Amino acid sequence: MTKTMSEKPKKKIIERFLDGVEKAGNKLPDPVTLFVIMAFLILGLSWIMAKFNVSAVKPGTDERIAVINLLNQEGLIRILGEMQSNFTSFPPLGMVIVSMLGIGLAEQTGLIAALMKKSVMSAPQKLIIPFLILTGLVGNVAADAAFIVLPPIAALIFMSIGRNPLVGLVVTYAAIAGGFSANLLISSLDVLLLGITESAAQLVDPEYTGRATMNYYFLIASTFVLVALGTFVAHKFTIPRFGEFKGELEKLEPITPLENKGLKWAGIVTAIYVIILLIAVVPSNGILRDPETGGFLSSPFMTGIVPIMLFFFLLPALAYGIVTRNIKSDKDVAEKMFKSVADMASFIVLAFVAAQMIAYFGWSNIGPILAIKGAELLQAMDFTGLPMIIGFIVICASINMLIASASAKWALLAPIFVPMFMYLDYSPALTQAVYRVGDSITNPITPMLAYFAILLAFAKRYDKNIGMGTLISALLPYSVIFAIGWIILFSIWFLLGLPLGPGDSIYLK
Repeated sequence: MTKTMSEKPKKKIIERFLDGVEKAGNKLPDPVTLFVIMAFLILGLSWIMAKFNVSAVKPGTDERIAVINLLNQEGLIRILGEMQSNFTSFPPLGMVIVSMLGIGLAEQTGLIAALMKKSVMSAPQKLIIPFLILTGLVGNVAADAAFIVLPPIAALIFMSIGRNPLVGLVVTYAAIAGGFSANLLISSLDVLLLGITESAAQLVDPEYTGRATMNYYFLIASTFVLVALGTFVAHKFTIPRFGEFKGELEKLEPITPLENKGLKWAGIVTAIYVIILLIAVVPSNGILRDPETGGFLSSPFMTGIVPIMLFFFLLPALAYGIVTRNIKSDKDVAEKMFKSVADMASFIVLAFVAAQMIAYFGWSNIGPILAIKGAELLQAMDFTGLPMIIGFIVICASINMLIASASAKWALLAPIFVPMFMYLDYSPALTQAVYRVGDSITNPITPMLAYFAILLAFAKRYDKNIGMGTLISALLPYSVIFAIGWIILFSIWFLLGLPLGPGDSIYLK
């Protein structure tokens, strides 16, 4: 029988698999309910595993870590006593609300819409996706603030050109999360990981000292590879999966003279603000430098990046709103800021239950014990060379599904693997680089990364019925393709014996 013109083409195996992931994921309860269920599962597991005395020895010490039962009297008292502090100290909560005060005002005054219209009208649309991916990768220099600032702006960019804003959200989030270690710049993460790597290496060589740039060459190359891979995934999977946006698209009207005037003054205010920041940061004795060392990466500038980003959006928004008469009094400013925070109500509820679940997981010690057991398994398999390196990447990627914090995982794994690799004549720089690949690739799909809840809250602005399954199925190709591409890149790097950073090679000298 011949096919008729009305028959739909048969979906490919990958598309059917992603459809299955989406359907299965969307059959899960509401994310709030899901986090509640996971919290109770963790409590139950803590009781069971504690009964069986599950434990592990902390690497580099004789300290034994045991699972802590959270369903005894002491655990229940802690659950009740720290429920409020779990929520108020939940890292993304303050960052989101503070950042959204500035971003929300910029959105409410029309500054972002006008800026998007002006930039989109003059930029080739073919370059928008690679530009957003590169921005997401480099944006990690601002640490976790990138998760909050960039995805909603990317969504607005896509909507302003008549495309699905969910594509912008997913592409940018995948770049920030999946390429968390790739960058063109040295970030605070390089310094943070260096301290852990150095301590672990000194278990073998007490004289060892490392550099924050130990992986710099490899991370620069990784950035360009991930931009190409991310662009491929976006066109091959993300855009076709989301299709056309069924909601109300923002019409791209020409910029008016008044809007142009507002953008001009917003630009002037931004330039003045940036100049002030440069004066405070560039000189070695700048007031936003580390007062003791004069350093930048551990400076007040980096610790204050969220309020700095707040004013980066807030001040130009005020200038634009006043010039365009969208702001006529202080009441207008307050009203617009109220609305921007009100739009985050669903995230605040989600953050409350997610904070409890993540706290219980940390208290129970289940995560660290599983990480140590996984590391011991790889050690017992007695791999060498490239198979050992790929095995380590897989272990790190798997553990990342349970422990999202890059520094927390590395603090557990470094004392095992840095000495182990050193005894095999591999440098600490190599071990850290391998870890960073594994630590990044599963970031987009792990619900343990607190910013996944933020992504879901952003997505619900454009589709109230969107579920975790839809987002995970859209993000999964990025994790898979990034993993394949990054492992191939590292394998080539390893086989050619290329330096990982200035003065840091694959092997010990």
